[in-house]
Amino acid sequence: MKILAIECTHQVAWVAVKNGSITVERTGGEWQKTAEVVVPLAMQAMSAAGLVPADLDGVAVSSGPGSFTALRIGMSVAKGIAYGAGCPLVPVSTLAAMARAACAHTDARHLMPVVPSRPGEYFYAIYRRDAGVPGTLMELGQGRCMVQELAGLLEPFSGDAVIPVRDAGALATHAPGFGQIALDAAFFTASSLLGLAETALGKGAAPTVGEASPDYRQIFVPLQKKQ
Repeated sequence: MKILAIECTHQVAWVAVKNGSITVERTGGEWQKTAEVVVPLAMQAMSAAGLVPADLDGVAVSSGPGSFTALRIGMSVAKGIAYGAGCPLVPVSTLAAMARAACAHTDARHLMPVVPSRPGEYFYAIYRRDAGVPGTLMELGQGRCMVQELAGLLEPFSGDAVIPVRDAGALATHAPGFGQIALDAAFFTASSLLGLAETALGKGAAPTVGEASPDYRQIFVPLQKKQ
């Protein structure tokens, strides 16, 4: 399949393009410049992979949870490219993609990927690996909690769980007891979306471009100006 994947829920913008057995990735600079760089990155990656938008079988986008602004940017760009190319748009759960990518970096059976929410809070999901089918995960629960509550969520899986997180150092600072089980998810990039997107496209499970929406999981509250 020929797929463009866009991931900008975290600290930088990433794009990946799959053209059969070839995968090309490009990444941007500071998160604040996501809106400026994501389209040029997508065009560069497609060109390097020998594709133009009309060749695409689908566009995948990391749908969240994550930064409110970055989710809007990523989804808007993905929708524009998919609409122009006349191909399906596949929203991919950020947490599911992170958990699936983490399977290559740990033998733990349970994975609880987390993404920062408000200060002191994290979005999370808990997955259990299917020992008989590599790469298959069962979701056991998801939500948002304070960092102090993560230990309680993991207690039933003590000794057989890891926490994939983009900034493991920050998590360990807020919760020192997690130092041994925090898995630095530097491996999570736009290419991490490709497997789930390809499966969805193969099943014909992609929504229409108009139906796709970010997984915000919280109401955006604009910053109030000081009087």
